[in-house]
Amino acid sequence: MTRRQLTDEQCEFIQPYLPIGEYGPYPERLREQFEGVIWRFRSSAQWREMPSEFGPWATVYGRFRVWRDAGVFSALLEGMIAEAARRGQTDLSLVSVDSTTARAHHDAAGMHIGKDVMEALEEAAAEQEQARQKGAARQNRTDRTAGTTPSRKSDGVSGDGASSA
Repeated sequence: MTRRQLTDEQCEFIQPYLPIGEYGPYPERLREQFEGVIWRFRSSAQWREMPSEFGPWATVYGRFRVWRDAGVFSALLEGMIAEAARRGQTDLSLVSVDSTTARAHHDAAGMHIGKDVMEALEEAAAEQEQARQKGAARQNRTDRTAGTTPSRKSDGVSGDGASSA
């Protein structure tokens, strides 16, 4: 049997965020199902591999989808942050920004480059651009299709179908 994922105190905090339907009986295994969701993401296992103590995997997955679509996890995160702030337990040093979406130019980051290094970089960039342009020009000459080849007058017939003879 898998040990509990949540303490009783944590479960009491989370319970108000978990919606239940307007009709039907109160789900008695709500805590087990929430812990099943936690187990699934902690273990990185497939839903079908879920231990039976959390209930049928399809039920837990269905409950997860309802909670996801209802925004329960976002509301729970905001509630946890608010509770931590109320207790004075917030630590803003843990806040970060994903670097894949926020980029800055090296000048904005305070990077200093010596004049000789900058000149060498600019020279290398110019050489690379020249090589790229040469390669593009060479490719344009060799990749011509039949419609782009220069016309030749070998039989004395003009392009409009009239003979010049």
